[in-house]
Amino acid sequence: MQITQINLPKILTPPRRKRVAAYARVSNGKEAMIHSLSAQISYYNSLIQKHSDWEFAGVYADEALSGTKDNRAEFKRLMQDCRAGKIDMVIVKSISRMARNTLTLLQTVRELREIGIDVFFERENLHSCGVAGELLLTVLASFAQEESLSNSNNKLWQIRRDFKKGKPTWFHTYGYEWIDHKLYIIPEEAAVIRFIYQCYYEGMGRVAILKLLMDLDIPPRDGGIWYESAIAYILENEKYRGDMLLQKFYREDHISKKRRKNKGQRPQYYVSNSHEPIIQPWLFDEVQRIRKRRREKYFNIQDYQYQLYPFSGKIRCGMCGANFRRKTTASGTKYSKHVWICSDLNQLGKFYCPSRYIPEDILMETTAQVLGIPEFDAEVFEDNIQRIVATGRNALLFVFRDGREVEAHWEHRSRRESWDEEARQKARDKYLENVKRRREHANQPAV
Repeated sequence: MQITQINLPKILTPPRRKRVAAYARVSNGKEAMIHSLSAQISYYNSLIQKHSDWEFAGVYADEALSGTKDNRAEFKRLMQDCRAGKIDMVIVKSISRMARNTLTLLQTVRELREIGIDVFFERENLHSCGVAGELLLTVLASFAQEESLSNSNNKLWQIRRDFKKGKPTWFHTYGYEWIDHKLYIIPEEAAVIRFIYQCYYEGMGRVAILKLLMDLDIPPRDGGIWYESAIAYILENEKYRGDMLLQKFYREDHISKKRRKNKGQRPQYYVSNSHEPIIQPWLFDEVQRIRKRRREKYFNIQDYQYQLYPFSGKIRCGMCGANFRRKTTASGTKYSKHVWICSDLNQLGKFYCPSRYIPEDILMETTAQVLGIPEFDAEVFEDNIQRIVATGRNALLFVFRDGREVEAHWEHRSRRESWDEEARQKARDKYLENVKRRREHANQPAV
């Protein structure tokens, strides 16, 4: 037997070209953004084509709002494509173009380096996968962060300087439009503002005004629905009397840019007669007195303000999807009690949500029974229950943290159990008075 070795010609496989993408932040504004993006695509196309072993993988560009923002959609898409293995190298003009937060920058570069993706910063002539890459990145990114802080402080100084001169930065207020640094009245919205103030002055509450606006089919500016918080904001906004309180809010820092309510952390400036009022000052001041009087009568701020109850954020309405909130019924009387009620039911009525309120004591008893404990314990509740869904009339679905679900039913206590003889007599007298009034009305001759 003879064996002959056959040598086939070798097939040369061309080396795979490196897929190179670019990340940029371009000027905001539609025309400027289109022009800048087109120019950068052409630039990076030319740059990549100069390398025979490179392949153009696209340009990812965000608007140049801030390098500290976390909502950069194109940057997120770039990272997703990198993780999916579609990119081998990323080119960025400079460190400050990618991020001005040292921690964010280093986390990004380290993640890309772990999956074998190099980042090249043109201005600094630096490769992240180089020997001294991370050390240099740490130093340079620190400078970029300091530059961001300096720019933020300069902007903050300018804003505060304008505040001291009584100049606002920008406003988005129902009833006004902001044109060339001035507030101008929108007549249609101003009529709604005056209607709200007049209703409140004549004795209506915020929820009653809310329902009246809905019944009259008067929508807010965005075309959605009114909320009690919007009515409250209108009733306390000093701009409607022609004044402005500047720096009600402030940014926590230049990195997170979280908006915080100013409770004395920053100086405030009150500007009188800064623009044309919608509400006469005497009516605005009278409404503030009414608000204060009602608050002192029905609202104990020491018991409520900034307090988080065990059920806060835990109960969701199975009818409309809104959250339940704590409410005090019959406030200021001996029949006062705490209940949990769907926010939509409380503000908009049964037409929008047919759910029922749940007395807090019954809610605690039902929860304790589901947990198998003698009485309600807030810590045991928090450790075991993830959420509660009010699935129907007098039905609650308890969702445990381990995934278990338990349905429980509750019942209102009989009203008679909580009534004393005096309350029963008042109810009888009121019933007889109503019967007498109806009879007298029925006996009146027709006009």
